[in-house]
Amino acid sequence: MHGHHVIRCGWSQGSVNLKTRCGISRLNFRPCLGTFFAVKVFLQMVVVTALCLASCARTPEPRAAGPLRHEAYVWQRDWNPRVQAAVGEGVTRLDGLTLLAAEVSWRGGRPEVLHIPLPYATLTNSAVPIGFALRIGAFHGPFRADDATATLLCNLAVGILEEARAAGMKPVELQLDFDCAESTLDGYCLWLEAVKRRIAPIPVSITALPSWLDRPAFRRLARCAGSYVLQVHSLHRPSNAKEPFTLCDPREAREAVERAASFGVPFRVALPTYGYRLDFTSDGQLADIAADGTDDGNPSSLSSREIRTDPVAMAGLVRAWMRDRPTLMSGLLWYRLPVAGDRRNWSWPTLTRVVKGQSPRGHLRVEPRYPQPGLVEWDLLNDGDADASTRFDLSVKWDNGILMAGDGLHGFELAGRASISCELRSPEEADFLPPGERRTIGWLRLSTNTEVRGELFHRLP
Repeated sequence: MHGHHVIRCGWSQGSVNLKTRCGISRLNFRPCLGTFFAVKVFLQMVVVTALCLASCARTPEPRAAGPLRHEAYVWQRDWNPRVQAAVGEGVTRLDGLTLLAAEVSWRGGRPEVLHIPLPYATLTNSAVPIGFALRIGAFHGPFRADDATATLLCNLAVGILEEARAAGMKPVELQLDFDCAESTLDGYCLWLEAVKRRIAPIPVSITALPSWLDRPAFRRLARCAGSYVLQVHSLHRPSNAKEPFTLCDPREAREAVERAASFGVPFRVALPTYGYRLDFTSDGQLADIAADGTDDGNPSSLSSREIRTDPVAMAGLVRAWMRDRPTLMSGLLWYRLPVAGDRRNWSWPTLTRVVKGQSPRGHLRVEPRYPQPGLVEWDLLNDGDADASTRFDLSVKWDNGILMAGDGLHGFELAGRASISCELRSPEEADFLPPGERRTIGWLRLSTNTEVRGELFHRLP
């Protein structure tokens, strides 16, 4: 047609005849079934080889080493003088702070907002960057970018930043801390996009869990945010009172960080400093969790178990990441800022050691005091740099006099009374003494004014 050759293919008795319209034979061969299989296998090998070469040629994830940036959360709702003092110390010891500014919870499907009254006067001269967090309780939908719920969140975000700027502050970011179900990450992205549009150019980051990394929707969510905080603590809860439990598993944390690096989005890692009191029912089931620094006791029908973050394990993580980490991992965010009197949180000496990758240790010793002739008071002191368990018994001896009276304090009990010796036994439930603190654990009244000697022995389980 139009002077072009037309190829015709005819099959005849196993031969192939290819002819042009002019009748000139161009190719004549006998196909073999084995030939076709050989060609097929050859092509498959070529494809597999090409894929292997492409995999080998893929550029590895960039790595980094050296000191990390260390920031901390301030999550208190009540900024009492102790919290304000802690923040004043935090801005001199850390590289940044993130302050809880507001919290949204849901009751009967309707939002309830708690505004945190922040003392901006104590923050305006901060030498380190300060960001603000908006906490959002569990919400299961529906999600829209322009409905009443989204508008409420956008207005809250704008209000938080405007209030801070009006007080003379320069917010560096807004962090959304949303208890989002893994199945609704796409809906969360709608909220995130709406908030970003309203507060631009202030950056928005989100908190994320390692389980989110397995969801296809997380890639879009992370890229929409531009940065996120990977929380690697409190990922599990014990199912019963005897189950081994840790607040942060170092192996799981390292694995999560490597997975997070594959998304190509900068992230920080949130590590714990706190502890829990877990209350269990008589059949061993978890009934309640107390995570704040106060201790109002638990019902007598419940048994308790104290769980604390291991500072030695966290120091090991810091050291490992100082030696080698993904370049996209930009720093650590500690939850939470040390505050004096917070029994379930590290103190400053502990955090100061850990951020350097150094393992802190508690160190207990006893010291007698003689306020009156014949009266001896025993103090327990921690001159280490980490909380120390008080699960120790004190053996006391003297050379002269008779023990007239005595008693234990702070859970210790007087026991093992003999002519020239006795013991102060620690309580069954271990307590902890923060670094630099002193606690009087008992007193003895002797018939004469004599010197006493004391020695600590570790309390066996």
